[in-house]
Amino acid sequence: MRLALAEAVRAGRRGEVPVGAVVLDSSGAAVAAAGNDREASGDPTAHAEVLALRAAARAAGEWRLAGRTLVVTLEPCTMCAGAAVLSRVDRIVYGAVDEKAGAVGSLWDVVRDRRLNHRPEVVMGVLADECGALLSEFFAGRRR
Repeated sequence: MRLALAEAVRAGRRGEVPVGAVVLDSSGAAVAAAGNDREASGDPTAHAEVLALRAAARAAGEWRLAGRTLVVTLEPCTMCAGAAVLSRVDRIVYGAVDEKAGAVGSLWDVVRDRRLNHRPEVVMGVLADECGALLSEFFAGRRR
């Protein structure tokens, strides 16, 4: 989660919502990392999770990311939760809960929907206070 937090800090410095994501292989080594990039790229899908999953798939040479873990500072939205399911990651680890758009247990629970053919394990609340504080500080600065 510390690596994901570092990506989030970098994203925030670029004027992006400070969310960071890392994909780990089965040994726990980081194989991809990204921060939000929607503002700079003008791409509505450039969420940290999607960018990290894309990079991990390129590194693996295939779209199936079985054996990998997606670590993200904020609970994934519906798009990112769907991307995690479709990429077949084994696990999603996230920090802060997103009560407004979270799709891994808060507002929705996409990843545990029994109708889907893949359901990753979920670990929530890792360094939640630090992850949440980074977002709170960013948005407090925007409201001034």
